[in-house]
Amino acid sequence: MRAIDFFCGAGGFTAGLREVGIEVPYGIDSDGDCRRAYEYNNPGSSFVQADLRSLDPAMLSSIAPDLRADDADMLFVGCAPCQPFSQHRRVKSKHPDATLLSRFGALVSAYRPGQVLVENVPGLAKIPGNSTFNRFVAQLKRDGYSVDCDVLDAKHYGVPQSRRRLVLFATHAGEASLPPGTHGPNLLPYATVRDAIDGLPKLAAGASHAKVVNHRAAALSDLNRRRMLHTAPDGGSRREWPDELVLECHRGDHKGHSDVYGRMRWDAPSPALTGRCHSISNGRFGHPVQNRAISLREAASLQTFPTDYEFFGSMSQIAQQIGNAVPVRLAAVLGAQVLAARDAARSPAGTK
Repeated sequence: MRAIDFFCGAGGFTAGLREVGIEVPYGIDSDGDCRRAYEYNNPGSSFVQADLRSLDPAMLSSIAPDLRADDADMLFVGCAPCQPFSQHRRVKSKHPDATLLSRFGALVSAYRPGQVLVENVPGLAKIPGNSTFNRFVAQLKRDGYSVDCDVLDAKHYGVPQSRRRLVLFATHAGEASLPPGTHGPNLLPYATVRDAIDGLPKLAAGASHAKVVNHRAAALSDLNRRRMLHTAPDGGSRREWPDELVLECHRGDHKGHSDVYGRMRWDAPSPALTGRCHSISNGRFGHPVQNRAISLREAASLQTFPTDYEFFGSMSQIAQQIGNAVPVRLAAVLGAQVLAARDAARSPAGTK
């Protein structure tokens, strides 16, 4: 099976698909900063910089000249930017990326690949009425796809991170079915922060490790260093600070995110990483015991990237590449499910 990874970013989904034997000849994304990491870590997969808002079927044919319609062994992966549907988005005006799923849907309709996978934030499916997502699902069904869709948590699939995402699987090969969880109560134990990062060398805030790629931590101001010193190890929060360290915006009846400036817990999955996961002021991104935010390498490990998967760019660019990625292990599980559905439909028992 081959796949085209639309919105490929630095290659989390591509890496997971390749891990289970699915070829990914092309990854497409508008962010050229991702090219080097994508191609360096996924040899044989080409990064194509293109904006899906202007990518029509003819242009896709020029990018992928071997692409043909109704290919049962083709998978289209579409993980459009989630900002338009994120619960953290406060601006109510229409986001320019809100049309990307529709553009992806147009390409699906034009080529009718055998399989389709979509991953996004849960809020995408919560919009009532004739929403972009509901129109997309209706279109898939009109085009003859069986569709299964649900909110999955990556921690139920061996990812050391609580990361709830809407996942849609559509197929022309039998009945679509999302994979059951493998980790959790009465199953395998959850993978934890300790499992993911405990073996990495100690690091000071603002330092980089000479031998471990991307093991680099953001610097801290003196004030934030003092705040970390007053944040209890293994899950502590800003609620433990003395009064002189409390931010003005957190005083009184503040009802904002309580996790900011908090530490991760060793023996639990991490919170969901974001594109600012290198900063203690943007979430519970403090190291469980060291007085700093998690390093870029630690963030990549929590996203289940291999330890030799190297990212390039500024610290903020790399944090975005890592935080925006689909966890590699989750992508591999989904890829294996796609292959299983295709193979089951081709078996004598699955032949109609």
